Amino acid sequence: MSPQLVPSIGFRLTAWYTLVLCLMLVLYASATFVTVRHEFLEQLDDDLYEDFETAEGLLVRTPQSGFTWADRHHDPENDEDRGTDVWAPNGEQIYRSRASSALPPPALSAASAERHYDSIVANGRRWRTLTRTATVGGAAVVLRVARLEDRLRTQLSEILTVLVLGLPVVVVFAGVGGYILARRALTPIDRLAAEARRITADRLHERLSVPNQRDEIGRLAAVINDTFARLEASFDQLRRFTADASHELRTPLAVIRGIGEVGLGETRTPAEYKEAIGSMLEEVDRLTTLVDTLLRLSHGDAGTVRLSREPVDLGQLTRDVVSSLTILAEERNQRIAFTETDHTVATVDRLVFREAITNLLDNAIKYSSEGSVIDIRLRTDRDLAVLEFADRGPGIPSAHRARIFDRFFRLDEARSRASGGTGLGLAIAKWAVEVHDGHLSVDENPSGGSVFRITLPLITPADHAKQHAHATEVSGGRT
Repeated sequence: MSPQLVPSIGFRLTAWYTLVLCLMLVLYASATFVTVRHEFLEQLDDDLYEDFETAEGLLVRTPQSGFTWADRHHDPENDEDRGTDVWAPNGEQIYRSRASSALPPPALSAASAERHYDSIVANGRRWRTLTRTATVGGAAVVLRVARLEDRLRTQLSEILTVLVLGLPVVVVFAGVGGYILARRALTPIDRLAAEARRITADRLHERLSVPNQRDEIGRLAAVINDTFARLEASFDQLRRFTADASHELRTPLAVIRGIGEVGLGETRTPAEYKEAIGSMLEEVDRLTTLVDTLLRLSHGDAGTVRLSREPVDLGQLTRDVVSSLTILAEERNQRIAFTETDHTVATVDRLVFREAITNLLDNAIKYSSEGSVIDIRLRTDRDLAVLEFADRGPGIPSAHRARIFDRFFRLDEARSRASGGTGLGLAIAKWAVEVHDGHLSVDENPSGGSVFRITLPLITPADHAKQHAHATEVSGGRT
């Protein structure tokens, strides 16, 4: 079905409302008609029983073994819609009124002291009868009374006509009213849609109006506003990232261009050309590092990096990183102190998590003052491994701690570029920690500087032993 032919929500709500109401009205009308018909039949049966008692009380036996009516004012012969007939147990007709003459004889074998109601069609007319045995003047007889059902059926027909003819009228009015109510209920959604259309990429700071936050429309508007807020933050981050990336790329390119223009400006000695080419290669290496780092981050954001998880001794991994970066600390006359409180094993990708430790330690070495001590502490906190890097640097103001892990974010632009940093080290570290379901945060160091803290889910020694046993079993099976 093409989009132009898809009915609107208001039309669908009205259609469903009308259909459901129509079904309910049909069920209600059917139940009403059945109930009224049952009540009318019960009333007719009660009237027949009263006729039977009246006939039984007025019927007397004559000395000639015949029967007559004790009340001459009550003569069944004068009734056209009622009938009375009396039969002997042997099937002999004793009395029969004019109205009941068209009825067939009753089934005497089924007659008893119990009530026996029946419907009989005679001469195109339907009668309701009550047949029962009675004792008149000491003689047992079968007494039957009858009444026409014409009046009852006429009343039922009128009721059915009213229900059938009134149902479409009610459905039409209900449909119109349902459509009006649906339109009124959907008007706030149309208003939200109109407001949302005005919000473009340049106006993401605007928000939808929320007249009532407690109803469904208000909650929908609140969710849309939250979505716009996230989009605004993402767009702002993307703009900052694009601007910073452009700046980072432009600087080494400008340096390369400047060196090339100077080299071509006049004839120089081979040593000077060699020095110029070396400077250009340094800038190319810087660009290569920057591009490689951006590619790693983009792959991490896309979730295409495959981790090779294994149980890793975090203490030993940290010592390896400290050993490889000690030479950088010695150039600044710094000392790295590593303290391991508990033996800690976590399931991580060794190379990826090593990069997180390397970047955090490299950051601490760059920003700590000369001759200071960098403290690295490893401990466990219930089911978490906690790895802390405490430096003696200038510290990070609380206003900037939320953005310290953003890409290309620097507190000191000149110092960062002078040290060769790209502003991506902490972003890489944050990604490497979070991809292992961990968390990276920064706090103020009471002794001055900052404390970067990694919290990571760990495995217990028992789990480590189970994994080692399973790996040994699998290896033995392959052998």
